[in-house]
Amino acid sequence: MARVRYGARTEREIAATRTASARIPGVWSTGVVAVWETDPDAVAAVLPPPLKPTGSPLVRVNISKVDLPGYPLGAGSFAVAAAHGTVEGWYPLVMPMTHERALTGGREVFGEPKKLGEVTVERDGPGVHAALARHGVAFVEVRGTVSGELPVPEPARRTDFYFKFLPAVDGSGFDTGPVLVHCVRHEEVRRLERVAGEVVLRESAYDPVADLPVLRLREITVGEKTSDQSGRVVEQVDARALLPYLHQRYDDPLQILDAPPEGSA
Repeated sequence: MARVRYGARTEREIAATRTASARIPGVWSTGVVAVWETDPDAVAAVLPPPLKPTGSPLVRVNISKVDLPGYPLGAGSFAVAAAHGTVEGWYPLVMPMTHERALTGGREVFGEPKKLGEVTVERDGPGVHAALARHGVAFVEVRGTVSGELPVPEPARRTDFYFKFLPAVDGSGFDTGPVLVHCVRHEEVRRLERVAGEVVLRESAYDPVADLPVLRLREITVGEKTSDQSGRVVEQVDARALLPYLHQRYDDPLQILDAPPEGSA
């Protein structure tokens, strides 16, 4: 009988897959990063327990074009500054990706709030334009002009916070206890430039980032970097406390109960 591709894989094939994943080489991305101060009450409102605000109500947007060989990827993140105990980092509210493959590991393994979207990063001489869009709305747009080179920073470590969970089959909450994940990224930059420009937030029913307005722009930069990441579950969280934030993950929370007729999918 011919090989049935949906059949079980051998232990050797599974081990080979793990080895190949471990050998993925570092890839470089070109990205625009904007950081601004926003309404502290708005930051506090979007943080599920046990996350808490830091001393600075900051928003960080990263809009990147990733140079994957034969598989160029647009990747974005809109995050607010947050703290878990003594650890400070960022809590992403939405992470648009241009390809489904980029969603799978991030959402299923780490609990990242990734969604399919449009990601634009353009450079025309000194002019820079970057945007995140979904459902026909460019809900974040960064534009400006490069105003000078910046010193290349030392390699740095950054922590992102994610909640990993599975909505309950009957819609009553979660099938298993949700957990808080610390995702640690080690970043290396090889080029960095300052951008004089602005951040525009547009109203979107699906990505309501306009609720975190730009009160004082800290910086806009464009640069080239590479990074790796590793995650770990740090604690199980109170399901009842997390449930009111479930809508952050979905365009419509009711979509988790969608059940199309058999054969229609």
